[in-house]
This record gives sequence, structure tokens and C-alpha cells, in this order.
Amino acid sequence: MLVTALAVLALAFSLDLAVGEPPNRVHPVAWFGRLVGALDRDWGGGQRRQRQIGVAIAVVLPLWLAAVAGAAVFAATLVAPVLGALTAALVLYCSTSLRLLLGLSGSVIAATETDLERARERLRGLAGRDAAELSPAHVRSAAVESAAENLSDGFVAASIPFAVLAPVSLPAAAGVAAWVKGVNTLDSMLGYRSKPIGTASARLDDLVMWVPARLTAVCLAIAAADPGALSRARRWARVPSSPNSGWPMATLACARSIRLEKPGAYVLDDRPGTSLPTVRDGERALATVRIGAVVAVAIAVTLAIVITATLATVSAAIVGDAVSVVGFSSAEPVTLERLASSSFDLAETRSNYLPPEKGWI
Repeated sequence: MLVTALAVLALAFSLDLAVGEPPNRVHPVAWFGRLVGALDRDWGGGQRRQRQIGVAIAVVLPLWLAAVAGAAVFAATLVAPVLGALTAALVLYCSTSLRLLLGLSGSVIAATETDLERARERLRGLAGRDAAELSPAHVRSAAVESAAENLSDGFVAASIPFAVLAPVSLPAAAGVAAWVKGVNTLDSMLGYRSKPIGTASARLDDLVMWVPARLTAVCLAIAAADPGALSRARRWARVPSSPNSGWPMATLACARSIRLEKPGAYVLDDRPGTSLPTVRDGERALATVRIGAVVAVAIAVTLAIVITATLATVSAAIVGDAVSVVGFSSAEPVTLERLASSSFDLAETRSNYLPPEKGWI
């Protein structure tokens, strides 16, 4: 199972790097987004009713997406195990995004030097902020912030739980990756203060992303070869209104000694000597995000190996206990020769667990 799990992880990540995002017309997440968009309306009855419906949406839709993904992998596995593995890889591939994130962030940063309007326009695909009045440095800051945050949301959050469950069950692994993607999509589409229907989605996303955000911060600190960036980032990690996004953003800012700023909202790493990123600073920050993704993959692979080894150890212990209950010695396997010899007495073994007065079965 470990070989299959590692092969699935490798195929999913390779597809993302080689192909990038599937076209929207065939992308399952895009279909899910259309469903969310259809539900994003005024249901009447005031804010309380909107929030109640929002709770139902936050609970039901991600679970439905997980069920569809898990069922698809399970059905494919029944046809052929290889087909099941391929389907699981496709689910993970559709649940993560790295090439698009790095490519779009890089194009925004490069464009700030030659075509600011184009950079502002492309930034809309990364950050949900008004870019019309942003300076080139602030546009670069937004691109770097988005790269750090989306490494967590769009890559680490689905990859790690998939790697943990893949050695146990590929349908379960696919289901949890799809569920995380569903939660994150709901938050990105509905999780705004102006939308009471999205309150539950935003709260659920805050809960789900708590570990991935901090793990991403660790990956970025390792990628920058600066473990101390984590401790320095604590000062700014809680400055953004989100309880999670500040961790990867602040860690990247501290690791690269750049100031990241969303005008009117927050400033990260405003120590003396730091400034908003130049083009070169932005490129170095994106390189750190790229290496951070490699670190995350290494962690995912390690977790898959550890889970497999743990399962093997537990399984061996259970089998050993079961064997010892019926009087078999793990050091002396039961063979035909032993059965024929006096060293294996069935009647004596029977007496260990069945009182003589009960009679033979």
C-alpha cells in the first residue's frame, strides 16, 4: 500500500507541475464553484435565516464533494486497483494548485516593472483587494502575501491529510482532500463580513486551516534556511484579521527581511531596515515558496512512510497476540512437522482455553 500511496502522490504533483490547472469547463472545483454561486443569494428572512442556511451549506456541500470523490475512487478500485490509484491521483491533482500560483505570482511581480496596469489586473486572480490605487511595491507585496497564504490553502492543506490516509484507504484520502478543497472554496466565495450566509463557512475554514497554516510557516522557514524566522514571525502572525493567514505571510516576510503591507489593514515585519519588496525581493520570496512546497512534499512522503510502518507494527502486534492466545509461539511457527511431533499437542492446547467438563466441540 505504501508504494501505491507514494505513486499516487508523485503522479498528482507531477500532473500539477507538468500540466497546471485543468480548464474550467472540466475542472471539478469550477463545477463546485458554480453550485456555490447558485446558492449565494438572499434567501429572505433576515440575517439569522441567512446564517442558518449558511450552516447547512458549510456542512453539506463539502461532505457531498468528499462523498463523490471517495465513491469515485472506490468504484474505480473495484474495476481495477490501478484505475483506483489513478482516480485518487486525479482527485488530489484537482484539489491542489502550485504551478498556477507560482506562475501567476511571478507574472504579477515581473509586470510591476514594465506594465503596472497589467500587474494590477492580474493581481485580481490572486488577492481579493482593490488594486486600482496600489503602487508597484504594494502590488508586489500582495503577490508575495498571496503566494505564501495560498501555499497553505491550495497545496499543504489537502496534500498532508491525503498522505496520512493514503496508506490506509485511497477512497478516504481522496474524500478528505476534496472535503478540504470544498471548505476552502466556500470560504473564498462566501466568507466575507458582508455575507451572513458565509459566516459558518469562514469559521469552518478557520478551524480546518489552523494546522496547515502553521505547518506551511515551518516549511517556509526550512526553505529559507532560517528556523529563527518562525519565532520572529510570532510578533506579526496575529496582526491580520485571519487567525491563520498571518503565519505563512509573516514567516516569509521575516525569512526574507521584507515588509509586507495591505494598506489600511496590516503591516508585517516593519522592523527598521525592512522595506516593501523590490522585483528581486519578490523573485527570492517566490523561490522560497517553491522550495517550501518541496519541503511540504517531503513531509507528506515521510508521514505516509511513518503511517505505513506504524500500521505494520500494530498489525504484527495484534497477530502476535492472537497467536499467543491459542498457544502458538511466534518463535516456533506451526508446520506439518510440528503438528506430527509431540511438541504440538492439540489436546493440551485445548485444555489451555476450554475447561474439560465442557466436552469436545
